[in-house]
Amino acid sequence: MTSSRSSSSSPICPDLPEQGLTWGARTYVMGVINVTPDSFSDGGRFESPDAALRQARRMIRQGADLLDLGGQSTRPGAAEIDAEEELARVLPALALIRSACSGAGGPRVSIDTFRAPVAAAALAAGAHWINDVSAGRRDPEILSVVAEFGCPYVLMHSRGDSRSMDDLATYNDVVAEVREDLLRATDIALAAGVSAEQLIWDPGLGFAKTTEHNLSLLRGLAVLRQQGFPLLVGPSRKRFIGAVLNQPSPRSRLWGTAAVCALAIEAGADVLRVHDVGPIVQTARMVDGIRGVPGP
Repeated sequence: MTSSRSSSSSPICPDLPEQGLTWGARTYVMGVINVTPDSFSDGGRFESPDAALRQARRMIRQGADLLDLGGQSTRPGAAEIDAEEELARVLPALALIRSACSGAGGPRVSIDTFRAPVAAAALAAGAHWINDVSAGRRDPEILSVVAEFGCPYVLMHSRGDSRSMDDLATYNDVVAEVREDLLRATDIALAAGVSAEQLIWDPGLGFAKTTEHNLSLLRGLAVLRQQGFPLLVGPSRKRFIGAVLNQPSPRSRLWGTAAVCALAIEAGADVLRVHDVGPIVQTARMVDGIRGVPGP
């Protein structure tokens, strides 16, 4: 596939000083807050706005740079809700977090959604980023919303939906095909008015990928990073880590997650999306220190 984007290793996305981010300065950590009853590792724990706020404060104390708030579970087999229910879950938690934590140095809040109405309402209510597991495939109107607001947009690789993704995990060369799919999604986003400077790539570990596919993608992260877009990697507590370590409980996969995060940083990851913020912040700072990257 031919693309107009640069293949250099320098980031296309510029620094985001208004959001306290300078790409390449250090590794940033995004804390996951699921305001859902059915997410794979913490469903129901942070479903209420008060519980979400307590978790947000805990993650901020532990060093989170961003918080990723999601009202629709995207685990394999999850039931899909409509936009109204997703907004009913997300907006009260977002309002509470923004009110309590938006002072100087407060974290950026990302909204994990593939729906345009949810993205628009959340951005209007003070969210900073949109994290779309479908890269605009599920609801193309989300691209117009992102273009209008000019916000950072995480463009993640996936196939199908929660019910069908496991049946679509077929690749001849997973690294090359994920790269091509992300380039194609990038072209569509650019055509919809999103600027290259807004885009952040995510290879979508665990989405329509087997254990071996995920391991191959991790070995090939540097290939994706060479395209020039900032790279977000979300390995946290994923099923492939459980398979490698024989750990069936998601909450027992911290050390596997930390190992993946260390490798991802070495391969050029800019943002790590995780549940266990404290240990991963320490992991990132240690790897950054070894690499000669100054801390915060």
